[in-house]
Amino acid sequence: MTTINTIGVLGAGQMGAGIAQVAAQSGYAVKLADATVELAAKAKGKLEATLGKLVEKGKLSAADKDAALARITPVGSIQDLADCDLSVEAVTEKVELKLELFRKLDGAAKPGAILASNTSSISITKIAAVTSRPELVIGMHFMNPVPVMKLVEVIRALQTSDATYAATIELAAKMNKTVVTAKDAPGFIVNRILIPLLNEACFALQEGIGTAKDIDEGVKLGLNHPMGPLELADLIGLDTVLAIAEVLHRDLGDDKYRAANVLRKHVEAGWLGRKTGRGFYRYENGQRVG
Repeated sequence: MTTINTIGVLGAGQMGAGIAQVAAQSGYAVKLADATVELAAKAKGKLEATLGKLVEKGKLSAADKDAALARITPVGSIQDLADCDLSVEAVTEKVELKLELFRKLDGAAKPGAILASNTSSISITKIAAVTSRPELVIGMHFMNPVPVMKLVEVIRALQTSDATYAATIELAAKMNKTVVTAKDAPGFIVNRILIPLLNEACFALQEGIGTAKDIDEGVKLGLNHPMGPLELADLIGLDTVLAIAEVLHRDLGDDKYRAANVLRKHVEAGWLGRKTGRGFYRYENGQRVG
């Protein structure tokens, strides 16, 4: 079974940075890659601020913060991930982009290295097929925000070997995550259930059944959910929600998965949620203001 000491993370956005943080806090050496080393370094800087807040709250020691940050190396090229034992792709939920990056990862990674995708809906079997090491490809779907959410959804491609699966399960356990294993079907387990819920909330808003606040309060108090569906969609990113809905609609061929027009229009407007300052609500510095 593959021994994992160094982890590569491809994509230094919200998910990639979160994965890098958890891996580093779990004792792994991490190479955090983005299109440029400057973007990766900026993400590390945000992590330093995040960990600093944990120190201020007494949830992390200053020594542990410094040790975790020291384990993260920002890099600006896939080639810089060549010596990683496992690399996790965490980029935008676009099929062609992921396939292109996995071809490049496959060419750069050392023999025996595992290639994982944090995709929330795209076929792992399809991704594995573009590599020369399909038996070493697996889905490792972290939940957002990664440092807080305990779940990792592991998805085996048709080609994934037992050894790759075992190594991935062991890695997740060392990251103090709980694993569920999902069949390689559109949306896997979590998003197969979640996205129709979020999309139905969009339809309810679109049809004027309630305001965004009323819909969210109704779900929180009536269903005992910690967060309403529309504010959760804003947290995930409305572009990501739409992308997953389109995968479900296309790959399952059922119109019940069609995306609400209000969701499409928000994405067209660039109102993608917290990350852009506006979605179904308005945000300042990541905090909801309306």
